[in-house]
Amino acid sequence: MLTARPFGFLGGWQFFGDWQGQVAATAIHAGHDVRPGLAERMILPEDVRFREEDPHTDRIIAGMASRVVVNMSRFEVDLNRSREDAVYRSPEEAWGLAIWRDGHLDDAAARESLSRYDDFYAALAARLDDVAARGPFVIFDVHSYNHRRDGASADPAPFAENPEVNLGTGSLDRERFGGVVEAFIDSLTGQDVSGTDPHTGRLDVRENVKFVGRGLAEWTHMRYPDRGIVLALEFKKTFMDEWTGETDDVRIDDLARALALTVPDVESALRRLS
Repeated sequence: MLTARPFGFLGGWQFFGDWQGQVAATAIHAGHDVRPGLAERMILPEDVRFREEDPHTDRIIAGMASRVVVNMSRFEVDLNRSREDAVYRSPEEAWGLAIWRDGHLDDAAARESLSRYDDFYAALAARLDDVAARGPFVIFDVHSYNHRRDGASADPAPFAENPEVNLGTGSLDRERFGGVVEAFIDSLTGQDVSGTDPHTGRLDVRENVKFVGRGLAEWTHMRYPDRGIVLALEFKKTFMDEWTGETDDVRIDDLARALALTVPDVESALRRLS
């Protein structure tokens, strides 16, 4: 049975590494924590909340030298939305899910959640300003998505519309940074990972099929238009059972290794930009 952990880490997230390189990773939907005062108001069943979060994405980025893992739930504040949409105040803002005991989150509670949003982006900017001062950089913005929404015993969603890895580049200057995108795709699809595309025999990585990237990518591309490159990565939840929560630990480790092994190729592409 899932149980919410005490609110962990300073501000609800933790930075790893010295951020001295030009490639970093984020897992901003990995967390499950909700601050106590907010948790008391929440009626959303915990298993439903867990299914809509991105568990274990922190493990997928574990091989990255510089990374940030968010420990608080997106149901406290969604760091991958614009600030005005970052708190799910009503079911209409959360895919119809009934989250709050009174049906709607009050302004005072929402303001406290938004203060955490502001603190996170201030902390991220403090690191990325230094990274950007050295030249172009890449962030792997790692998420996951459900592909068995029709139920635990139903067939998975069709392969054609549900890539193993969806690469979102919707807000990226593709003309300027296309070489980096292509280098990443070539590198990741070339890794030895199970669950390959049955048509090609390679890892199934497709661009902007299901998701195009959202808040973190948009914020980065706006703040660092000439240097910031966010690759928004949605891993299909073939590394776990999205209904029971059971994990395939070997697959998670394989994906983490594969992602980390793309870094030299991405760094080479960044150098060619210069």
